[in-house]
Amino acid sequence: MPDPIRPSAWPSGVLQTQTETLAVMPKKDKLFIGVPKDSILQEKRVPLVPSAVKVLCDQGHRVVIESGAGYQSNYTDHEYAEAGAEVQSDRRSVFQAHILLKTAPMTDEELALLQTHQVLISPLTIPFAKEEHLQALKDKKVIAIATEYLKDADGSFPVVRSMSEIAGISVISTASELLSTTNAGIGKLFGGISGVPPAKIVILGAGIVAEYASRAALGLGARVHVYDNSMYKLLRLQNAVGHKLYTSSINLVDLQRDLATTDIALGAIHSTTGRTPIVVTEEMVMNMKTGSVIIDVSIDQGGCFETSDVTSHDSPTYQRHGVIHYCVPNITSKFPRTASSAISNILLPILQDAEKQGGMEELIANSPGLRNGVYTYKGCLTNQYLSRRFGMKYTSLDLIIPSVF
Repeated sequence: MPDPIRPSAWPSGVLQTQTETLAVMPKKDKLFIGVPKDSILQEKRVPLVPSAVKVLCDQGHRVVIESGAGYQSNYTDHEYAEAGAEVQSDRRSVFQAHILLKTAPMTDEELALLQTHQVLISPLTIPFAKEEHLQALKDKKVIAIATEYLKDADGSFPVVRSMSEIAGISVISTASELLSTTNAGIGKLFGGISGVPPAKIVILGAGIVAEYASRAALGLGARVHVYDNSMYKLLRLQNAVGHKLYTSSINLVDLQRDLATTDIALGAIHSTTGRTPIVVTEEMVMNMKTGSVIIDVSIDQGGCFETSDVTSHDSPTYQRHGVIHYCVPNITSKFPRTASSAISNILLPILQDAEKQGGMEELIANSPGLRNGVYTYKGCLTNQYLSRRFGMKYTSLDLIIPSVF
C-alpha cells in the first residue's frame, strides 16, 4: 500500500498551480435599431432624437430611420444622417431591424411587416388593443414591450411620468379654451376676476398629471379639488404643490356632489397593469352642469369616465349629456419636440444597458422594471389583463424566463 505521507504517492497534479477561472461576461453584440414613421392618431413624436442616435452610432450600433420620422418634431432627415443613422424611404428596410421603436400603437400594415423574434418597444394603448394584433405578435414570437408600463428601480413609470408632466401643464390651457363660448363652453374665465369667483376643477387621481395640472390651475387662480384613495399620494401632492388644496378619498357621494358644481373634471388615474377603473358613471355625468368640461387623460388606458370615447387632435371633443368631452390619448403630441426628447432620454439608457447585458432578452431577464412592460414574449401572452379581456391563454413571464436562460 502506498505511503500517504510521501508526495510521490499522491495523485498527479495535486500540488501543481491551477488556472484561475473567471466569470465571462456575455458578448456585447451591437444593436440593430429601427425607427419607423408613425402617423396614426396624429402622432408627431419620435422615440429617438438625433443626439441619442449619435450616441448609439458612435458606440457602433446600427440605427435605421424611416425618412420623415422626425419631421413633425422638427428633426430633419439630414440631422439624423449627420448623427450616423441610415435614412430609408422603404419601410420594409426599417422593419428588418431587430429592435423596433415606436411612439404609436401598431397598425395592421405594420404587423404584416414584423419579423419573427423581433423586439417591439411601443405604447400598448389599451383602447386600441385588438385580439388579432396580439395573436399576430404571438404567431411571430415577438417580444413586445409597452412603454407606458416600463418601471424604474423606485417603482415609478418613467415614460408615464414624463408624458404626465407635459399633459398636466397642457390640459389646463386646453380646459381654459373649452370653457369659452367659442368652444360651446359656459363662457367662464378660468381664473375669475375681482368680485367674481374663479372656475372650479375636480381632479381624479393625485399623481404627476394632478401635480402639474394643480400648479398650472392654481397659477391661474382656479379652485382645485383632488380625489384619490391613496393618502400618501394626497399628502405628497400637497407638499409638492406647496399650497393647501381640497383633497379627499374617492367617496362617491361626495364626488357626485362635487362634480355637480364643477366647471372642469380631469381624469388622471393611472393603472399599473391594465385598464383604468371607471370612477365616474354616466349618471354622475348627467348631473354635471351643461357646458362643463371633462378631460380624460386616462383615456389611453380606457378612461375613468363611463362616457369617455377616444377622440383625436383633428376632432378632439364631443358633447354627451350637455358636457364637453376631450379624450385625446396622445395629448403630448401637441408638443412633439419636448415629448420626443423626454422619451428619447428614457429609451437611450435602456438600449445601452441591453448592449452591456448581451442583448434585450438578457436585459429583460435581469430587469424587473423592463419585464413589467412585456406583454407578449416568444409566442406567449404575458399580460394578465389582456388575457382576461380577450379570453386568451396567460403565461407568467416569471415562469418563462428561467426556462429560457
